[in-house]
Amino acid sequence: MTEEVKLIYDVGMHKGEDTEYYLKKGFKVVSFEADPDLSEFCRDKFSNQISSGQLTIIEGAIVDFTDGNNPASTINFYKNDNQTVWGTVVNDWADRNEQLGSSTSNIIEVATINFADCIKEHGLPYYLKIDIEGMDTVCLKALKEFEKKPAYISIESEKLDFNKLKEEFDLFVELGYHNFKAVNQALISDQKEPKPTSEGTFSNHQFKSGSTGLFGLDLDSKWIDLENALEAYKRIFRGYQSFGDKSKFRQTYVGKKITRLMNKHVGYPGWYDTHAKHESTM
Repeated sequence: MTEEVKLIYDVGMHKGEDTEYYLKKGFKVVSFEADPDLSEFCRDKFSNQISSGQLTIIEGAIVDFTDGNNPASTINFYKNDNQTVWGTVVNDWADRNEQLGSSTSNIIEVATINFADCIKEHGLPYYLKIDIEGMDTVCLKALKEFEKKPAYISIESEKLDFNKLKEEFDLFVELGYHNFKAVNQALISDQKEPKPTSEGTFSNHQFKSGSTGLFGLDLDSKWIDLENALEAYKRIFRGYQSFGDKSKFRQTYVGKKITRLMNKHVGYPGWYDTHAKHESTM
């Protein structure tokens, strides 16, 4: 009997950098994207996989339907044509992007998505990758409705407010996630898929900058508990404070040049994804 094909959710598909990897490894994929132009790009790029049923693309913005919230059927989406990966429904994030040197966002209206309803329709994923500019925790909150949880999750972690970062970990723990890894996303293009792979089939994939990279059993660093994860992020936050987006050093012309070189060549201070493993997972 052949092993059942596992399901992955790619929440924040962008141009399909991660979706492509998951498909090549033989997973079934449900991908989410709010930007209609990026959705159309990926429908064309992955037309064969959509036709075969291996890939489903859901277009719209995931918003908070938990705790009695009843959002409107549409929401303003800040579409960033200069940095397409920075599209967001969060006004503060759009302002931040502009301050970081990106062009002003164009506001368009997109459909809202109830993430819990999508899970009920398409099934609970084995791995849940989340990267939706300021709304990652909305997906985590939706998981409270389900007795079972994904074996693995990754989110783009908070990098400005340590209290908000702790709230992310509080949510993870509430959902039954007690083992973590902090992965520097600035170094993703240096990752190599292990051979043999422990996740799906070996694809010899070359990771592009901005993609999420390896996940689950293929991650090579050690899983750490909550206490050690928070200690690791305290060190990471010290780097953010000295060299990050809001640092005084970064505001100078020379400092901006130096930090860009540091980020490109050594991944410091970088930006981090938190990977979490559920307690039910061996």
